[in-house]
Amino acid sequence: MTSSVVSGGPFKSRRLNAWLNRRMPPANSVELNQGNIFILPTREGFYFLALVALMVLAGINFQNSLVFLISFLLFSIFMVSILHTFRNLSGLNLQAGSTRPAFAGEDAEFTVIVHRRGERIYEGIRLGWSESLMQGVDLVDDEEQRVSVYVPTSRRGRFNPGRMLIQTSYPVGLFRAWSWVDLDMSVVVFPRPIYAGDIPDAISQNNDGDMLHREGVDDFYGLRDYRDGDPVRHIAWKSYARTEQLQTKEFVAFVDRRIWLEWDMLAGLDRESRLSRLCYWILKVSESNDEFGLRLPGIEIEPDRGMEHRERLLTELALFEVDQRPGVVG
Repeated sequence: MTSSVVSGGPFKSRRLNAWLNRRMPPANSVELNQGNIFILPTREGFYFLALVALMVLAGINFQNSLVFLISFLLFSIFMVSILHTFRNLSGLNLQAGSTRPAFAGEDAEFTVIVHRRGERIYEGIRLGWSESLMQGVDLVDDEEQRVSVYVPTSRRGRFNPGRMLIQTSYPVGLFRAWSWVDLDMSVVVFPRPIYAGDIPDAISQNNDGDMLHREGVDDFYGLRDYRDGDPVRHIAWKSYARTEQLQTKEFVAFVDRRIWLEWDMLAGLDRESRLSRLCYWILKVSESNDEFGLRLPGIEIEPDRGMEHRERLLTELALFEVDQRPGVVG
């Protein structure tokens, strides 16, 4: 079944997830410090360290003081870069910002607020949930930046992207400092819209409509001059007796401009196919000025119009008959 909370994240190990949750529990605001920042040499850093080791061996073999001097200088740079790389994350504050719903198969948008305290400059920082969609951040002149980060989605429901990666290799790329933070953010993923053709017309049975069919037969509307071809049974004979002018009676039927999008309109389709086609109809009718409502099994939302009403109906489709247990997407 489709999960109401679909959580993402890079971790396959439950033990690692449990350890991270104890060490860095989900929170809407996280400050990076020595308790939640990890740092290791990069591949280039290991190459650099191996080169220094070879130079030291060469200095020992040839008894060359200049080689020793250069080796120790390079090793000092290697050690100092640990501090600078760590400091390029330490002290940053990450806050959960706004979110924007998406349709299944699209990228959901999450806004992350990156804030610094004091005058320290931060450069070369990257963050995101997907390696291919990482966003860069530099806090040089600004104390705060709002970063839009995108995460791929695959199915409808309430989507929790899980832990976000924030990392840096500044200033020389010899070390990589990173942290996995869970800002406890989620977003609604709507069903993927599928073309469903035109919406079936609905005729009101209670005269609540506001558009009239002059050729209807429900209620008397008025008289007009007789035209060739008018049915004889519609001729107003009493009026003719008084005025000696042939007139024809007009009848009307009330057409309900309020559109109902109903589950039963798509009989024969499975649940996800119906929801995708109802999603298409909601998007289509919302482009007009008509009021529209939604009927699902056990759910009825009265017709209305506007963006808020559209979002409400799409949310009902997204969360319809979903499993309440959180799912995990690797």
